[in-house]
Amino acid sequence: MKTFPMFLKMENRRVVFVGGDEEAARKVRLILRTEAEILICAEVLDAELAALVASGRAAHHPGAPVAHHFAGAALAFVATGDEASDTAAADLARAAGVPVNVVDRPELCDAFTPSIVDRDPLVIAIGTEGTAPVLARQVRTRLEEMLEPRLGHLAALAGRMRGLVEQTVPKENRRRFWAWAFNGSPRALHARGAEAEAARLLKDAALAGHVPDGGRGSIALVGAGPGARDLLTLRAVQRLQEADVIFYDRLVDPEVLDLARRDADRVFVGKEVGAHAWPQDRINGVIVAAARRGQRVVRLKSGDPGIFGRASEELEAARAEGIPVEIVPGITAASAASASMGRPLTERGATDRLVIATGTCRPGDADPDWGALATPGTTLALYMAMGKLGPIVRSMTAAGVEPGTEVSIVSEASSPRQQSLTTTLGRVVEEAAAAGLAAPAIIFVRRDKRAAAQGAATRAVA
Repeated sequence: MKTFPMFLKMENRRVVFVGGDEEAARKVRLILRTEAEILICAEVLDAELAALVASGRAAHHPGAPVAHHFAGAALAFVATGDEASDTAAADLARAAGVPVNVVDRPELCDAFTPSIVDRDPLVIAIGTEGTAPVLARQVRTRLEEMLEPRLGHLAALAGRMRGLVEQTVPKENRRRFWAWAFNGSPRALHARGAEAEAARLLKDAALAGHVPDGGRGSIALVGAGPGARDLLTLRAVQRLQEADVIFYDRLVDPEVLDLARRDADRVFVGKEVGAHAWPQDRINGVIVAAARRGQRVVRLKSGDPGIFGRASEELEAARAEGIPVEIVPGITAASAASASMGRPLTERGATDRLVIATGTCRPGDADPDWGALATPGTTLALYMAMGKLGPIVRSMTAAGVEPGTEVSIVSEASSPRQQSLTTTLGRVVEEAAAAGLAAPAIIFVRRDKRAAAQGAATRAVA
């Protein structure tokens, strides 16, 4: 390493900024997270910096810095945009023994600004010695996805309890106690928003002076989104990182599973239309059994678990056993498919209603009345419907839906294998077959209310 990472105490220490434009403001924003005193040296300040000075959070010297400004300072940032001025200010700071960072001038820098993941008091800094700041930001994004936003509150609580734990928990058990706190139920509860319950659990264990064994398991029904792993929610990534065992569907992309804990068990419970290798009752049984053993269970489903994902049956099975269960929503296929085409799901003045329906009902149930769903002004999104494309078109035609109504099909949305077709109701069966489109796919029927009204008027005249 050419640089050494270190955290500096900033309370009541001065940081000098030379420059008053947006570049300087970016650096000031970083130091605002600390308790440092801020001095800005510049003839003119942009609106953001001027507001900070007016609020009293920063002091202002209206001109170039002089030597005494740097005396005793902790850090200096230089961002004048002028090469000669940058060099002069950096020389002044260095002469006073102050580490200096000069924006976009790595050869003048004694210190480099890292990308920061801030979960105060947990702080992670990522640096590349000024060589690849874009890469540092990418790493930061990955870490932001992994760490729940309020994790710092749990770390702060642990800090406040450290003295109590040292008094009550035998030394040989303390490491195991903190491993339980950050890997077990307290962390899981805190991540779910049950911060008071997590704090109570920690305090009770500390007062009792022992490390809880076992504990209740839990089940999270997690939406894996449409396919691309960067479309997962932050909460979905967190649950994958916490899980002891993951039960996943056929349509879950392997790259999504790569985000899980390395030592988590992974169980394939693949299902597809018309071929259920894992009946739903069996899935209900295995996820409940795992949670009974104290494991944190993730039931990973493609799309959103609450949309044609049979979540209600798994929720009922968990609740019947008194097992904590939650739904973590995901981006549903209709949203991803429409976005992939550069189209909104609704369009003002044309389609002001969105209807989501399925083409595959429970065995023995009658097919939906698809024609009745496609009323004027509706975008109809049909899931698991490719095998019923012909009957769907006939139902809509019989209901008076115009043959020229726009129909789109998106297969394997957001994946590298995505295919799409936009045509009309009258031609979709023929063109979909010619294009070789197959499930998994979303079918959109966009019945523009203006076109529907024109068609009705034409029929009335005829």
